Amino acid sequence: MSLERRNVIFHIDVNSAFLSWEAVYRLHHLGGKEDLREKVSAVGGDMAMRHGIILAKSIPAKKFHIKTGETILEAKQKCPELILVPPNYGLYEKCSKAFMDILRRYSPDVEQYSIDEAFVDMTGTEGLWGDPVTAAYRMKDQIRDTLGFTVNIGISENKLLAKMASDFQKPDRVHTLWHNEIEDKMWPLPVSELFFVGRATAKKLFNLGIHTIGELAHADPHLLKVHLKKHGEVIWAFANGMDVSVVQSEASANKGYGNSTTIAFDVTDASTAKLVLLALAETVGTRLRAAKVRAEVIAVGIKSHDLSYASHQMTLKNATNITIEIHRCACQLFDQLWDGTAIRHLGIHTSRVKDGINMRQLDMFDTTDYEKLEKMDAAVDRIRGRYGIDSVKRAAFVGSPIDHMSGGISREKRTVDYKKVRVN
Repeated sequence: MSLERRNVIFHIDVNSAFLSWEAVYRLHHLGGKEDLREKVSAVGGDMAMRHGIILAKSIPAKKFHIKTGETILEAKQKCPELILVPPNYGLYEKCSKAFMDILRRYSPDVEQYSIDEAFVDMTGTEGLWGDPVTAAYRMKDQIRDTLGFTVNIGISENKLLAKMASDFQKPDRVHTLWHNEIEDKMWPLPVSELFFVGRATAKKLFNLGIHTIGELAHADPHLLKVHLKKHGEVIWAFANGMDVSVVQSEASANKGYGNSTTIAFDVTDASTAKLVLLALAETVGTRLRAAKVRAEVIAVGIKSHDLSYASHQMTLKNATNITIEIHRCACQLFDQLWDGTAIRHLGIHTSRVKDGINMRQLDMFDTTDYEKLEKMDAAVDRIRGRYGIDSVKRAAFVGSPIDHMSGGISREKRTVDYKKVRVN
């Protein structure tokens, strides 16, 4: 009689990723003497550039109740001596790649979940790496000894429980959460610690008298659906350790492409706002063309100086990836949406993505030479791909403070001039 093989899924999460990567780089490459991970420290954006939030914090910073996502001002009020270092996403991307490369040595089935975490399907690898716990310790220690930073590894039969396990005691730990361990290890935890339960959902559950994951697991699914709709059924299944998702080693196709940017100054005139939209159209169009797809729906989002947000979208007659066409639509949406309030943040987002085949319907009243525009975009993409994104710039951006390729991670956060940064 043969026994059914049990799935073995790992979830690997870098401990305080941005801060850890910054600390390792400063220690091993810049000759630093102090380890940021042992200090009350954090990685935070530049307040002058409107990115003034805490992106990552050290374990000692937790004692001061400093939280990821809060403003630098709030964090400094809690601890005036907080050591704050600027983010360097270029460095973090390199660290992430090195981290993922090690994971792929253990299994071909690696799903990168974010820049600092991944799922690995280790089912059937016992002959290579030993039992799951032994393999996890080997993987964890190799990352620490090779790259200099630590990770937590959660082990279970499915992705949900593996992720829950990796959030247990930190740092540099391995935890299991098999189905037969749920009652002891997961059910006593506050319901707010369950994956997919945010603040709003937790508050609704508290009002229903549900405070622990175990109480959620034993709740009436029908009652949860009445109060939380489909989401209630999902979190009830999660509380009972149910998850049928599989590790996807290949990224699924993008359902939409978009970019947004926080502007370094309040925008109070339409012409400047539309120049920002042109810069966003450049990056969105470039991404669509690189993926060989076209978008049928264009949306524009505006965040005002008071942090209020509004968005508007339109469906195109013909899906497009042409920069100028995306910009033209974005400007139409902007004109319909903007009420004159000072603008802090702008975004362009696309959806209903189609494959790249040009199926444009002819319009006798539209004299635009779309074929010419496509050829121009293709030529610009080739030049930028070979010589860098600044090798070709539209004249409208010459002398302008607006970055001609805006969106995503801003340039000042991609690199750091460490000569200007004190490294202890």
